[in-house]
Amino acid sequence: MEEKIKEALAEIQRGTAEIIDLEGIEKLLKNYYENGVNFYVKAGFDPTAPDLHLGHTVLIQKLATFQRFGGIVQFLIGDFTATIGDPTGKSETRKVLSENDVLENAKSYKEQVFKILDPEKTEVMFNSKWLKELGTGGMISLASNLTVARMLERDDFAKRYASNTPIAVSEFTYPLLQGYDSVAMNTDIELGGTDQKFNLLMGRTLQKAYNTGKQQAVLMMPILEGLDGIQKMSKSLNNYIGVTDEAFDMFGKVLSISDELMWRYFELLSTRSLKEIEQLQEGVKNKTLHPKDVKDSLAIEIVDRFHGEGSGETAKAEFKKVFAKKDIPTDIPEYELESGIWICQALVDSKLVNSTSQARRDVKANAVSLNQEKVNDDKLNLEAGEYILQKGKKNFAKIIIK
Repeated sequence: MEEKIKEALAEIQRGTAEIIDLEGIEKLLKNYYENGVNFYVKAGFDPTAPDLHLGHTVLIQKLATFQRFGGIVQFLIGDFTATIGDPTGKSETRKVLSENDVLENAKSYKEQVFKILDPEKTEVMFNSKWLKELGTGGMISLASNLTVARMLERDDFAKRYASNTPIAVSEFTYPLLQGYDSVAMNTDIELGGTDQKFNLLMGRTLQKAYNTGKQQAVLMMPILEGLDGIQKMSKSLNNYIGVTDEAFDMFGKVLSISDELMWRYFELLSTRSLKEIEQLQEGVKNKTLHPKDVKDSLAIEIVDRFHGEGSGETAKAEFKKVFAKKDIPTDIPEYELESGIWICQALVDSKLVNSTSQARRDVKANAVSLNQEKVNDDKLNLEAGEYILQKGKKNFAKIIIK
């Protein structure tokens, strides 16, 4: 029993940035293993960005870890709080989402997270259920638990206040409402990013103020670095691996990370145990394992998670075919173009580049091939026929010119 609790605690602490009340988590685990009593682990998602990348899944992976050790995940869709907008890290008041936008984004979240979470151990909840019923009196009572001075201790609010940037009064209510969610849901543990600490602690404060008989433990996860290993994973920085990326692209992106960053991804994204990862590291260190093979296994695991069992091996074989044998992949997009089209325009129309100016630069850099032969003429016009157009090592398009 003690050994199981020890293992669970090690996996729960794995990769975390900070835990508040680890002792409380240990008590919950002990109660589960000794008495079979489940506990409730909350994470809130304001459905403002429905397309997840692997950086977003770090938190979801940790929720899945809790499910292995007796946790019931309370996956909270903030359909009410999203109409306010979480001000964390924002330099200005956020645009309010329509109810339809919120519901569409929430649907997309649910479709994507169940590739990681066990639906049987997950309760999908919407905070409009209790926040709409809070009423004016309830809201005033809630607001009495926090002073303006305390609110302005938040770094983002302090900076905006100092620079005379407007702060809507509604934004002050956000951490209060997030904290009240924990009261209404009777949460035992809440997870969030390191930038959410103020809001997460509010749940502890309000559970005590409302005499719930508990104060939730708080677990914060770090930000995952992107493919460059420096900046946080972000779509705007184009250093991300999207949950909905094609299997081939996902596999290739994982292989592109450095050997050093690979271990960070294992820690935060893999379901392999700490002991297994330690054995892999030891194998690489003593040269009984090649880093490329270990990285292959990580890429296969991630592709299988989002595309189904066996998809990783298929992507690996396809990747090997393209890069090791320099063959053309079997499944590439196809486009019909007009006779006489300029090579740079063909690159744009087949979605291999974003602009003709970028296409011209790629041609001059010897990065463009036509039927696997380098294109040197940036003024080339293509006549009728079928061609395989390639940009770089892994971007292909079949073009049919009539």
